[in-house]
Amino acid sequence: MFRFQNPEIFFSLLLLIPLIITEFRRHVSRRFTLRIGTLSSLRKFSPRYPVKLLIPLVLKYVAFILIIAALARPQRGNVTRELTQPGIDIMITLDISGSMRAVDFQPNRLEAAKQVAMDFVRGRTTDRIGLVVFAAEAFLQCPLTVDYDVLNGMIADVQIIPENLDGTAIGLAIANGVNRLRDSDAKSKVIILLSDGDNNAGDIDPLTAADFAREFDIKIYTIAMGMRGQVRMPVDDPLFGRRMIPVQIEVNEELLTEIAEKTGGTFFRADTEDKLNQIWQDISEMEKTEIKVSQFTDWEELYNRFLIPALILFVLGWILGRVLWRVRP
Repeated sequence: MFRFQNPEIFFSLLLLIPLIITEFRRHVSRRFTLRIGTLSSLRKFSPRYPVKLLIPLVLKYVAFILIIAALARPQRGNVTRELTQPGIDIMITLDISGSMRAVDFQPNRLEAAKQVAMDFVRGRTTDRIGLVVFAAEAFLQCPLTVDYDVLNGMIADVQIIPENLDGTAIGLAIANGVNRLRDSDAKSKVIILLSDGDNNAGDIDPLTAADFAREFDIKIYTIAMGMRGQVRMPVDDPLFGRRMIPVQIEVNEELLTEIAEKTGGTFFRADTEDKLNQIWQDISEMEKTEIKVSQFTDWEELYNRFLIPALILFVLGWILGRVLWRVRP
C-alpha cells in the first residue's frame, strides 16, 4: 500500500508552470547581433547548443518536482490483519458399513458422501474439523484440525469396512465425536452424522450418547442416506463373479430424528445426490463462522527515495550548465 501523507503539497507544482515558461522563452528566444564577413562563419556555432541549454533546465525542474514529492511525505504501508472469530469445532462422523456399497448414488453411497464432505470442508475458512468413521466400531481418522488439505486427503482414503467388522454402531460414533469435542472452548460444537442404516452394534445406546452430547452443548445434525425400497448392491459371486443384486436397506429415520432433536440439531433425508449436496450446503449455512477483521497499518517514510535523486539531479544540472557546457553567463 502506497500513499502521500500530504498530497495537497502537489498544488505547488502549479507555481512551476509560469517559471518554466518564462525561463524557456528567455533562453530559447534570445536574439544575438553578430558581425560576420562571410556565411562560413556560421559554421562555428554548434547546432547542439539548444540541447546543452535544455538539459540543465530539465534536470533542475525534475529535481524541484522530486523535492515537492518528498515534502508530500510518500509512505509505504505494511498492513497487518488480525482475524478474530468465535470459531466452530466440527466432527464429521461417516458410516462406512457394507451397505454404503449400494449404487443408488454414483458411483456408490460412500463415494458420494465423501465427495460432498470434502466440498463442505473446502467451504470452511477457520473452523477446526475432524473425522470419525464407524461400522461395528468407531475410529478416529483425523483429530480436529485446520489443515483442510490433510483432512480431505484422509476423507478421500476412506474405504468400506471389511466384512468381519461390518455393522452400524451409531451410539459409539456419537460417543467418539463427543469425546473429541467435550473439552473444546469453541463457541459452537457440532457433530455431522451420516448413516444409511439402524444401530445394530456397539455397547452404547445412541440416545444415551445424544444425552451426553447435549450435556456438553454439542449439536448433532443427522443425515439419513439412501433411497427408500430396494436398491442394487454389488456382491462377489464365486461362480459368476461380481454382480448386482436387489437388497432392502432400512434406515432408522425415527432414531436419527430423535438424536438431532435432543441436541438442538436437525434431521435430513438424502435420497438423491442433489438433496445430499443441498443438505451439506444447508448445514454450512446454519453453522457459519462470523469473522471479525482488525486491520493495522505500519507506515514507512519514503521521502529519501525522492529527496536523494532530487539532490543528485540538481547538482548534475548545475555542473552541466555552469562548468562543463557553460550555457549561462
